[in-house]
Amino acid sequence: MVRPKKYNIDTEQVQNLARFGCTNIEIGDFFGCSPDTIEKGYSEYLRKGRAEQKLRLRQLQFKAAEKGNAAILIWLGKQILGQKDGVESTDDDKPLAWSYD
Repeated sequence: MVRPKKYNIDTEQVQNLARFGCTNIEIGDFFGCSPDTIEKGYSEYLRKGRAEQKLRLRQLQFKAAEKGNAAILIWLGKQILGQKDGVESTDDDKPLAWSYD
């Protein structure tokens, strides 16, 4: 029976790599193990790191929006407020027929 190989995997480093957007494959390569080892043994640290990444990205987006970045303002409006491009019309919105007597 083959004995499982032990890896020197620092949980803080796993979390940092996940925070920077590294995939499980990249993290596994960094530590010299399989992505399955990372996913199975360190999922809590992957989840925390990726949550921190999303939080930081949102902070940066809001800072850009506060500075008047129109593109990010539009994108955030669509994502958070459910805003859409275009104009929806109803029968009430139809223009009135004009006549010149």
